Amino acid sequence: MDKPIIKNLGLQPYLPIYDNMHHFTLTRNADTLDEIWLVEHPAVFTQGKVGKPEHLLHQTPIPVVQTDRGGQITYHAPGQQIMYILLDLKRLKIGIRDTVSFLEYSVITTLEHYGIAAKTKADAPGVYVNNQKICSLGLHIHRGCTLHGLALNVDMDLTPFNDINPCGYAGLQMTQLKNYVTTINRDEVRQILTESFVGQLPLNS
Repeated sequence: MDKPIIKNLGLQPYLPIYDNMHHFTLTRNADTLDEIWLVEHPAVFTQGKVGKPEHLLHQTPIPVVQTDRGGQITYHAPGQQIMYILLDLKRLKIGIRDTVSFLEYSVITTLEHYGIAAKTKADAPGVYVNNQKICSLGLHIHRGCTLHGLALNVDMDLTPFNDINPCGYAGLQMTQLKNYVTTINRDEVRQILTESFVGQLPLNS
């Protein structure tokens, strides 16, 4: 089975990428190669499909976009590395739980490279460092194919997270790679993250 095509899309507005993800998924067939999109977004709050509006604590100039991913409200901005995974899970013969674990482990592996000990929480998907959240996850499944993915805080302004209950958890503190590493090579972060994720996929089965 072929490896996913990896696309580094740079800084892109949220909605066009959201629409493109859905178009890709709706028009793909059994032979379409999987893709991984690496992207950053201008400042935006995104709300999960079962997201509760009260988790937006304050009205701000930052737009709020309703999405079909799982989870509650989160924040995206430049300096946050997003990895969208467009995978045919049926073809790969893996489940959603496996996929979430692969995503989480790819972040843990990336942080280990920089000497940062990170872990997951059974009741709260994502990756945490010293009980502060450094990476959020959210997926949507359509006909056995995944949309959305993860958002890893690398070097961004975390202040707008104070305007929400991140991922629906009141008082949850957010952190980022910059708080632990003096020099960050963004290309290196992307490479480690994607290679770790792709390396877990059962491509030879």
